[in-house]
Parts: sequence; C-alpha cells; structure tokens
Amino acid sequence: MEHEITLVVNGTARRVTVPARRLLSDCLRHDLGLTGTHVGCEHGVCGCCTVLLDGRPVRSCLTFAVSVDGAELTTVEGLSSGGRLSPVQRAFAECHGLQCGFCTPGFLCTVTALLEENPAPTEEEVLEGISGNLCRCTGYQNIVKAVHRAAELLAEEA
Repeated sequence: MEHEITLVVNGTARRVTVPARRLLSDCLRHDLGLTGTHVGCEHGVCGCCTVLLDGRPVRSCLTFAVSVDGAELTTVEGLSSGGRLSPVQRAFAECHGLQCGFCTPGFLCTVTALLEENPAPTEEEVLEGISGNLCRCTGYQNIVKAVHRAAELLAEEA
C-alpha cells in the first residue's frame, strides 16, 4: 500500500508517494534524490543517517517516511544557505573534523541541533552531544575542536 506524504525538506515543500514501510533515509535518497544523508549500519547505531526533524536530530534509517507526513526536515544539503556553508560546516572544514566524510553529514546535523540547544557547550557536553555518532577515521579530537569552533563562529554571527 502506498501513501502520499508532504514534507518540507530544506525549506521546500515536497510531495512524494511512498510504500508504508519506506524508511525516511530511503525516501530522502531514492525518492527525493538527496544523497547527502548516508546510510551506515541500518540499525540506528552509527548516526550517519541523522537528519533534523522539526529541528531535532533523528535517525532516518529507523523512521518510516509516512510517520513524518507534514513535518519539516533538514538534511545536510539544507544546512548551507545561499551557497554559503553554515558555521558548523565551516568549522568542520577549518578544524579538519572529517577524513573519509562518510559520518560527516550525521555529525553536521547533530552538532547543528546541539549548538541550537546549547550555544556554548563545555567539553563534557560536546562529548555527550556527539556520543550517538560514530567515526572510524578521526579519533574525534578534531570533531570536538570543530564543535567548539562552530560555537565561536555562531557567537560571532549573533
């Protein structure tokens, strides 16, 4: 059975028809062509598929697309604005908070939500905030630096 759903994705209303069991990650990647959302473990453990659902980070590989009908979604593609990288994206680039890049979209969405909720996190709060995202390449030090740098950039822009 298929369902027509409407989503606001990265600020644009999108209507799509999906099977009842279509995962949000598959809807974004295959139905809407937004391949920035990565799928890693498919069990909600790694965080690669994290997107923002009404501003909150969610695992798109564990979420049925039909369950978010009418919601507002932000994917990694929607973090930039007018061709300019977001402060979080700029900080990750500046601080070398990525290597292979596979986990990066999930981290960027997670950190965006973290800094929205807590604009000046402590070291411990950063570690807690990113604890649901796994990276196999960086060792996390530069990711943590990038979160602190993003907080600085956001404060400068405020």
